[in-house]
Amino acid sequence: MKRLFGCGLLLALMMVVSAAMSKPAEARMQYFQQFKKQYDKVDAEATKCGICHGGDKGANKKQLSDYGKLLGEELGAKNVKGDDKLEKALKAIEDKGDVEGKKYGDLLKDGKLPPAFEE
Repeated sequence: MKRLFGCGLLLALMMVVSAAMSKPAEARMQYFQQFKKQYDKVDAEATKCGICHGGDKGANKKQLSDYGKLLGEELGAKNVKGDDKLEKALKAIEDKGDVEGKKYGDLLKDGKLPPAFEE
């Protein structure tokens, strides 16, 4: 009986430690919100995080499109907050990229999204 109680206590302790050490998901909804605000002609709702990430609606956060890579480089840090910083970074990459002879900024002004992640 003592052995069973000891195993149960050990298991409970391991669960508590595991839960305390787990890293929370880092959704960066502020990026998406700023993108929608800045490029209101673009229908971004269908793609959501897929603007920068691979997978269905950006489900694979380890895959970045060329646009997403440029945005990450421009931001210079993870999980940047502040509309002004995000606005500047989005603006800075408008003159980059080459999609059918157009820069990202031209595509976005035409209401089109940058190309999705490609393997």
